[in-house]
Amino acid sequence: MDKVAEKTVMLTYEGLKKYQDELQELKVNRRQEVAQKLKEARAQGDLSENAEYDAAKDEQRDIEARIEEIEKLLKNVEVVDEAEVDLNVISFGCKVKLYDAEFKEELEYKIVGSSEADSLKGKISNESPVGKALLGHKAGETVKIETQAGVVKYKILEIQRSN
Repeated sequence: MDKVAEKTVMLTYEGLKKYQDELQELKVNRRQEVAQKLKEARAQGDLSENAEYDAAKDEQRDIEARIEEIEKLLKNVEVVDEAEVDLNVISFGCKVKLYDAEFKEELEYKIVGSSEADSLKGKISNESPVGKALLGHKAGETVKIETQAGVVKYKILEIQRSN
């Protein structure tokens, strides 16, 4: 049976560290906390109607699922060294300053992988409509991007290192 090829996950070093830290926290601290909760719930006797036991088992299941998810992600990771990013064009790992003529405002985005994206922190995915459309363009160019909200136009003001 053919094994489906796993999708490569693009991460910055910052993103990689975040996942490694979360995995460590889950394996070392959270597993022990849940084991203690289960032990205490078992000491209360009858497990058939023990809400604390059921809650701890659910928490344990969630933790193990997250550990498995992170380990799978880290197995297929490609880390991009932001110090080596080509600043002549917009690429993964760079920070870009844009001008939105319609709203007359400057925007700043860091282009990251989908697992690191956080629009509230100005991190957009290289797979998002905006991120994908910006890739490969140079400072000074104007890019028209088809989004769910309609067509937006951004003038690329500057491409810089994100760190």
